[in-house]
Amino acid sequence: MVSEVIAIGWALIVIGVILLLAEAFNPGFFLAVPGTTLIILGAISLLFPEIFSSTWIILIGIITALFSAGASVFIYSRITAESSVPYTTSRDSLVGKTGIATKKIEPDNISGKVEIDNVEWSAKSSENTIGKGKKVRVIASKGVHVIVEEA
Repeated sequence: MVSEVIAIGWALIVIGVILLLAEAFNPGFFLAVPGTTLIILGAISLLFPEIFSSTWIILIGIITALFSAGASVFIYSRITAESSVPYTTSRDSLVGKTGIATKKIEPDNISGKVEIDNVEWSAKSSENTIGKGKKVRVIASKGVHVIVEEA
C-alpha cells in the first residue's frame, strides 16, 4: 500500500511539473493552480503516506488548492507589467484624433491604414487620396474603420 501511495505521489508531482511548464510557455493562470496543487499533494503523499489513504486528504486538497490560487494571483500581480492592462478604445473616442497614414488611403476603399495612438486602423478618406506618411485627422468612425481627412 505504501509503495502505491509513493508511486501516486511521484505521478502527481510529475503531472504538476508538466502543468507548470505548460503554463510557463503559455501564460494565462489556468494551469498554475492545478499544477501547484498537484505538486504539493504529491509531496504530502510522499512525506505522509498514511494521510493519503484517509479522509483528511480531501481537506488538505481543498486548502492546498485555495493556497495555490491565492499564491498564483499574488505572483501574477507582481510579475505583470502595469502597461499590460487591457486598453479599450471606443470608436467615438477616435473622432478628432490625428494620426499618420501607414498605407495609401482612398475615398471608396477601406484598405488604407492609419496609425492613431500606436494602434493601426483600417481607413478610407472623406474625399481625396491620401498618401502614405501624411498626417490625417479622424472625422468619423464606422464599424472597425475610420474616415479621415488630411490634416
